Amino acid sequence: MSFQHTLEGLFNKGKAKLDELTNNRPQPQPQPQYQQQYQSQYQSQPQHQQPQYQPQYQPQYGGQPPPIPSSTKPQRTPSPFIPASTRPSPSTSPYWQAAFNPQTPISTIFQQETGAHGWGNAESQNYTTDPRNCFFTPDNKLVLRAICDSSPENKYTSARLISHQTLDRQRGSLSATLTAPCAPGIWPAFWLLPSQPFTWPDDGEIDIFESWNGDCVNHSCLHWGHYNGADWDKHRVVETPIPDMGQRAHTFELAWDQPGNGEGGRLVWYIDGRPVMKAGIPRGTRRISDWRVILNVAMGGNVCGGRLPGEGWYDFVVHELRMSAEPAGGWGRFAEDFERAREGKTM
Repeated sequence: MSFQHTLEGLFNKGKAKLDELTNNRPQPQPQPQYQQQYQSQYQSQPQHQQPQYQPQYQPQYGGQPPPIPSSTKPQRTPSPFIPASTRPSPSTSPYWQAAFNPQTPISTIFQQETGAHGWGNAESQNYTTDPRNCFFTPDNKLVLRAICDSSPENKYTSARLISHQTLDRQRGSLSATLTAPCAPGIWPAFWLLPSQPFTWPDDGEIDIFESWNGDCVNHSCLHWGHYNGADWDKHRVVETPIPDMGQRAHTFELAWDQPGNGEGGRLVWYIDGRPVMKAGIPRGTRRISDWRVILNVAMGGNVCGGRLPGEGWYDFVVHELRMSAEPAGGWGRFAEDFERAREGKTM
C-alpha cells in the first residue's frame, strides 16, 4: 500500500468514528418560545391603589397596531427622582370624580376636540373621536391612544378631551393618577384652560403634567403671556425628572386658593404628594373656578423639535381623575407647602 493510500485509510477511519460519536450524542431539547409582552409595572400610590392595566386590551379595528417602539434614552441624564413622601389621607371626599365606565360614551364626561390644523404648535396629529384613539377599559380606566400608522392619509391620530366639569370652587384640589408614554415625538399633557370663550394667553394656562420627546421629565407650568421679550416674566416652570414615567403610575395634583373676588391667590403643584412648585395666581387672569381639565397626546410639533414618533401606539392611561374640597392634609398643610415649595423659574 502506498503512503498516500495509508493516509487516506487513516483519514476515512477517523471520519467514520467522528460521525458515530456525533450521531450518538444526545439531541438538544427544543427551547420554549417567549413572546415579550409590554406590561405597566407600577406601585400603588397613597390612597390610589390600582389594579394592573394591560395594554393588550385593544378596541377591535381590523388588527392590532404595530408593536410600541422602544423609546430612546434622553440626550441628557436627568437628576434622580426623589421618592414620594408619605401623604396623609384626604380629609374630604371628592366633590367630583370621573367615572370611567366602559358602558358609557366618552362624551358623557368630556368634549372630544377634533382637527389636524397644527394646534398652534405645528403638531402633526389629527385629533379624532374614533374609539381606537380614546376608550374606557373593562377595569375602569381611561386610555388616550396616539397611533402612528403606515397609512399616509391617516398617519398620526390621537385624542384631546376637555371636561364638561369646571373646577367650580374658589379653593380646592384637582388630581389625576397617570401612566404616561415617554418616547420621541410624543407629548402627553394634563392641564387647564378657562372655559370658552377665553383669550390665550392673557386669561392664563396651567400645566399640571406634561412631558415631551422621551425626556421623562414633568414640566409644571403657569403661563399668562406670549413668548416674547415684553412678556418674559409671565411664565413659571419647574422641571422634575421622573425616570420611570412610562413604567408606573404617578399622581399629579394642583391645589388652589383664591379670594372671593377672583383676584390673586395661591397655587401649589404636587407629584405623588410632594410639593414641587408654587406660584401666585396672576392678577387679570380668569377666575380659577371657571377653568376646565384638558387631557391630550400631541405628536411632533415645535416642542418636540420636529421629531415624530415611530410606527406603533402610545397609551396615556388615566387611572383616576378627581376634584376635592381641600388638598390632602388640609389647608394647614397647604399653607406649609406654599412656604417651602420652589418658585417656578421664568422661561
